Amino acid sequence: MDSSSSLQLLKDSLWPLLEGMILGTIPLTAISFVLGIVIALFVALARISSLRILRGIAATFISLIRGTPLLLQLFIIFYGLPSFGIVFDPWPSAIIAFSLNVGGYAAETIRAAIQSIPKGQWEAASTIGLTRAQTLRSVILPQAARVAVPPLSNTLISLVKDTSLASAVLVTEIIRKAQELAAPTFQFFLLYGLAAVYYWIVSQSLTVLQGRLERRLNRKVAQ
Repeated sequence: MDSSSSLQLLKDSLWPLLEGMILGTIPLTAISFVLGIVIALFVALARISSLRILRGIAATFISLIRGTPLLLQLFIIFYGLPSFGIVFDPWPSAIIAFSLNVGGYAAETIRAAIQSIPKGQWEAASTIGLTRAQTLRSVILPQAARVAVPPLSNTLISLVKDTSLASAVLVTEIIRKAQELAAPTFQFFLLYGLAAVYYWIVSQSLTVLQGRLERRLNRKVAQ
């Protein structure tokens, strides 16, 4: 393929790949991250629970998630569970796998952030009549959020790139779009390179938003 044909292919592929990013990669990332943070919060609270059984379950979950490849987790949910009569479509399979993965990694970040708050904060809240749940919601978590934002932002950026694995379970996102467009022409380098540019733009945008969020949280704490 000559340079003019390559340039035309590049122009023709701009929108299909952007569509794959907007309709596939970004929603998959957003939904999985939100669900993953909810999972992570419960797992983190279980990790610092006074009940040994909860601590054990949470530690086992984290160990399994962090000790196995994300791609294998995707395969188990999409290809493995049907052996037991549990069948998920591609999108739910990917969301479940990514959410659990985020939950396993972010749980330790949230736990560390919560435990970084001085115990005196708990005691002070108790003296003014707040329950443990109220203290956690109104006092501890807002302060822990400032500590957790940078590592959780890194987790989000990593998730954007990890969603590329969803193509392995037939989810149509930017990588699968690139594969489909490149297959007739064998211009894999060109189209994967364009996909890389889109990933870079999203990652840089999230990095900028992370910086703004950190500054806003720091101003609130200073006040």
